[in-house]
Amino acid sequence: MTYRHTFQRHKTREVRVGDKVVGGDNPIWVQSMTTPDTHDLEATVEQIHRLEEAGCEIVRVTVPKPQDAAVLTEIKKRIHLPLICDIHFDYKMALAALDHPVDKIRINPGNIGGYDRYRQVIRKAKTKGMPMRIGVNAGSLERELVEKHGFPCPPAMVESALRYIEIAESEGYHDMIVSLKSSDVITAVEAYRLYAKQADYPTHIGITEAGKAPYAVTKSACGLAPILLDGFGDTIRISLLGDPVPEIQAAFDILQATQRRVRKPELIACPTCGRLEIDLEGIVAQVEKRLAHKTTAVKISILGCIVNGPGEAREADLGIAAGKGKGVIFKRGEIVRHVEEREMVDALLEEVETWEQEEAASGRLTNGHNPADANGRVKLPVV
Repeated sequence: MTYRHTFQRHKTREVRVGDKVVGGDNPIWVQSMTTPDTHDLEATVEQIHRLEEAGCEIVRVTVPKPQDAAVLTEIKKRIHLPLICDIHFDYKMALAALDHPVDKIRINPGNIGGYDRYRQVIRKAKTKGMPMRIGVNAGSLERELVEKHGFPCPPAMVESALRYIEIAESEGYHDMIVSLKSSDVITAVEAYRLYAKQADYPTHIGITEAGKAPYAVTKSACGLAPILLDGFGDTIRISLLGDPVPEIQAAFDILQATQRRVRKPELIACPTCGRLEIDLEGIVAQVEKRLAHKTTAVKISILGCIVNGPGEAREADLGIAAGKGKGVIFKRGEIVRHVEEREMVDALLEEVETWEQEEAASGRLTNGHNPADANGRVKLPVV
């Protein structure tokens, strides 16, 4: 039978961003950022539409110039995602963005010119009822904190975040999300762990400037997995060089692998080796194709080895353990049918259909390895 994991999620307050609620027991939302100049309206909207089609749930555009701020209302009219405005260096661009019907602004308080300017942004955001992400990046940490700690280390990053939270709270402002990004995996992991001990504002997580895929996806997975498995993170972005659309699949794959947001069947297959006595690669390809439209949270193993196959198949929700041209199908750890190789794909898909019917009839939206329902809503205990 599938091992029943016990997960705990760091308890955070909720912050509304457009039609999404970030934090609490809500899904870990997937977001990305556009690459054209924002004032290039057609290119920006076209890319956002492609991100929407890929499953992006929150999108961010950069606003470094007045002409970028000028098109925000039109962008918002033409998209279906919460719109975040990314601000660096010029606090006036934050103030200008707040005059448009956007859904959140993102600033790095350390690079917009001092506390007074930061307070101006806070006050206007509060007046507009607008949430804000406070972005603390290792690469743009305040000089005084770098000098105090010797280098942009996790304690310096967390001290910076807490300082800006305190300033916002002194203005009566609490609609904040926090990020503590670094291009260094260990720095990012330790920063989020340290932050979680001291604050309950929801977090946006990512490994910044990860670089070019495929290495950047691997690096992001290495950094985000411990963060997610520790129960941290309320929105996520995988930062990749180039077209941002592939970021979306990478993010959902990492959430699926860490069982933080399971939205499709998980298919397990043994590596190709000399012990195989069936066309495992062909069978897996057929099953993947026929499961492509499914959102059922079911763990399926397809094993073509008599050494590890039976044991591994028992551990999945559904599993095939095959030998020479034939095999058995396990369901919840028990053998339910014997099949010839030519029948395996059809038989397995029949069992998936039966599984779906049984889950629907029982009213179960989750199973032991899946902490989210079909819509991705997290069902984790919080601490």
